[in-house]
Amino acid sequence: MALVELGMPGITGGRRAVPDGAMPDVVLPADRPRTPGLVDRFGRVATDLRVSLTDRCNLRCTYCMPAEGLPTLPRDAVMSRAEIARLVGVATRDLGVRQVRFTGGEPLLRGDLVEIVRDCAALPHRPELSLTTNAVGLESRAGALRDAGLDRLNISLDTLDPDTFATLARRPFLERTLAGIDAAAQVFDVVKVNAVLVRGVNLDHAADLLAWCLERGFELRFIEQMPLDADHTWDRAAMVTAAEVRALLGERFTLVGDDEPRDGAPAERFVVLDRSTGRRLGRVGIIASVTEPFCGDCRRTRLTAEGGVRDCLFAHTETDLLGPLRAGASDETLADLWRTAMWGKKAGHGMADTGFTQPERTMSAIGG
Repeated sequence: MALVELGMPGITGGRRAVPDGAMPDVVLPADRPRTPGLVDRFGRVATDLRVSLTDRCNLRCTYCMPAEGLPTLPRDAVMSRAEIARLVGVATRDLGVRQVRFTGGEPLLRGDLVEIVRDCAALPHRPELSLTTNAVGLESRAGALRDAGLDRLNISLDTLDPDTFATLARRPFLERTLAGIDAAAQVFDVVKVNAVLVRGVNLDHAADLLAWCLERGFELRFIEQMPLDADHTWDRAAMVTAAEVRALLGERFTLVGDDEPRDGAPAERFVVLDRSTGRRLGRVGIIASVTEPFCGDCRRTRLTAEGGVRDCLFAHTETDLLGPLRAGASDETLADLWRTAMWGKKAGHGMADTGFTQPERTMSAIGG
């Protein structure tokens, strides 16, 4: 049986089973325009696709996963290499997607990652291809990924201190992460670093991490901790805010608002200047999903490792594309299911609303 969820209250009544070999009915909202792209009711158009390749990870970061890990998906529940290429092809050819980022879990745990990248780079409507990774294991694969067509990398690194790294990731893998970053810097023109600051753990490491990135020509992104942890211990009052990050970095550097248009990007970017000389050192970004949300200009759509469309990280519903695909659905049907799912996107994630509830699925299961 294929499970289909159109993800829109009042349209299908929720998740339902479709007999194998049968096509789901695509019930179109009466007010949904017949536009080719992934438009929603608020005029936003999704052109950036995040594809989770696996829910597995080789780290156990405290803000993401419990120490014992999470149950992993059965192998046959996860999209295959061919299924990923087909859905990315639908997104780029029929739905106007221009950027594709592979996420996880940890995408390097996919043995066929290089082939997935090569397949998507060979699509007729080739998107910009990027990868979010913890870089553990990247040292031996960076060159192959570049040769396959990967354009850029986002690498997670919360600290340069081995003990703090082991505390946050629950694994002593800092050396392997740094080796992966070094290998990536040899072959990629663009390497970005993502960091999450946790109060009482690595807050005082922020300026040193920025200095390290600036010296190497990397753009660092500080990301506010979001309520997507498996333990559901996230506390808005305890999280490190974007305002705190700016103040902390301002003690050592001068930050000036970037003149380049944000153009739907999640990070607000700043030019970093030397406090003494005013010399430009590079850029830093801050992703303030919680305290300074940018939902009004969101341009992202997501596929989970099981081939489910999520219109928002904090959505409570998904639209299954993998079941219909395996049942023989045409590209046109898959595209219409996807359009209908995105038409139902809410105006915002609602974290400031009374009654906000954290999604049951964690970041590792959804894919960033």
